[in-house]
Amino acid sequence: MLRNTVYIIALSISGLLFSPKLFAEDAAANVHLSQVEKLIVSSEQFKESAEFIVTLPPTYSKNSDKEYVLLLDLHPRSQAYLSGMHDWMSHNGDWPWLETIIVTAPDGHAGLGQLKVQAIEEQGSELLLDFVEQELLPAIDSKYRTNGFRILNGFTGNAGLSLYTLLNRPSLFNAYFAASPVLSKDFAYVIKDAPKKLATMKGKPRFLLMSSSDSGFEKRQLASFAEMESIIEANATSKLDYHIKRFDGTYYMTQPILATAYGIELLFNDVHQVLKPDSEISSQGAQAILAHYRYLSEEKYGFEVPATDSLIALAKAESTKDAAKGLAVYQIAVKAAPDSHTAHDALANAYAEAGEFELAIKHEQLALDNTDHPFWTKRYSESLAAFEDKMRL
Repeated sequence: MLRNTVYIIALSISGLLFSPKLFAEDAAANVHLSQVEKLIVSSEQFKESAEFIVTLPPTYSKNSDKEYVLLLDLHPRSQAYLSGMHDWMSHNGDWPWLETIIVTAPDGHAGLGQLKVQAIEEQGSELLLDFVEQELLPAIDSKYRTNGFRILNGFTGNAGLSLYTLLNRPSLFNAYFAASPVLSKDFAYVIKDAPKKLATMKGKPRFLLMSSSDSGFEKRQLASFAEMESIIEANATSKLDYHIKRFDGTYYMTQPILATAYGIELLFNDVHQVLKPDSEISSQGAQAILAHYRYLSEEKYGFEVPATDSLIALAKAESTKDAAKGLAVYQIAVKAAPDSHTAHDALANAYAEAGEFELAIKHEQLALDNTDHPFWTKRYSESLAAFEDKMRL
């Protein structure tokens, strides 16, 4: 008996009692896989074309009208961890990471490597930036549905180049992540160029996360990191939304993962965070909320960031004090986003509270018309039926 039990356990461990085919089919049925492609980019600056790796979100082929954020990382081994992190952090409704097209560099491409060396060693060299702006980004944008918002992600040497790009051509990307940047020994002349270039930075707002830790491998860079931090604090204009973070007590190879997660949360916080009714903006009223979200949509992100949830939060607070004022804010929310099912549902409930069931029914039906999600359709159908019952009384 014991012998048979041991034998069965051994087979179980080796996997022979399970069907790999069934396991694979089960995994395929439950895992939403990203699509990975090669993008061939030619350049006048090097002989052989470069094969960049493009990782598309799982919904890319399904949502043919949707445009996506772009993240570029020039380290060839970053694709795996970025893809996995993005899949986990975006699958729950774009939260906290908006669905993103991830592009990573080829491994060992001599031409691209030479452009990096020139950027690092030759002060004033912008050939790498020319390649990114004139050849790489247009190749990506022409083939894929990008929405114009771009992130440059980098670790160690590539983090130093992320800062170099921010200083020399800030308009190329909207956000820059620099994890454990190499800055010593005049790396890409970042520290020398930073004071003047930060002080004269213009255009739309840019985001920067610069991070490091006290690990053994980073200690030799900490003096330069501190110097760069001081330069940023002394010279950055309001156009740069900068964040400096130390992940002390953590491992060196963990740094890009920590920085990416932290940076993504900070970067998209204004998209996801609902303004509290007593916040500085909301306390000024619905029009101030709308102005804030216009700024986010037109200046900070360049894609629409709806004000709906923050308007609904204000309307709920106003309704506890004055039902008419609350109802007015609900109406503003619907006017600002006429295709928002949540706005129509909120307004419908406000009308129902006021005993105006005909208008409640109208807007609950509009809420239903603007979603096909099973959870919401069930909820709105139940509300609609309840309003109709009350109207008949």
